[in-house]
Amino acid sequence: MSPNYLFDSLADGAIVYRALLRRSWIDEANLVVFFAYLLRPNEAGLSVTIASVCSPEQCAAKFQNCYGVASLQVGQIRELGLDAVSDSASHAQIVGLPHVKDDRDRAERLADLLAESSIIVWQPSQV
Repeated sequence: MSPNYLFDSLADGAIVYRALLRRSWIDEANLVVFFAYLLRPNEAGLSVTIASVCSPEQCAAKFQNCYGVASLQVGQIRELGLDAVSDSASHAQIVGLPHVKDDRDRAERLADLLAESSIIVWQPSQV
């Protein structure tokens, strides 16, 4: 998938949200684990929502099951040699991550660094 340059480049200070779609992506200390940032085999990039056009609640509402929403600063993504490229007015892809089958060590190391940079900004209320 090539980036669509009809959309503005995201500034380093921009925030993107990663929907946490599995319980296992959040540990018992309520931190994001690296599994949340591993590419699936059919993905070219990791899906994120652009925070300036969508609240964490709106991001979560797009999914039937969402266990949390984590925020990342685009500049932190770029410091890892990756990028966040917008492909619509409200959506971007984190690109540059290898697939686990191609380079397990690098994929897991980068996913771990992304997870460490993440801050959970929304979780469903506990009933």
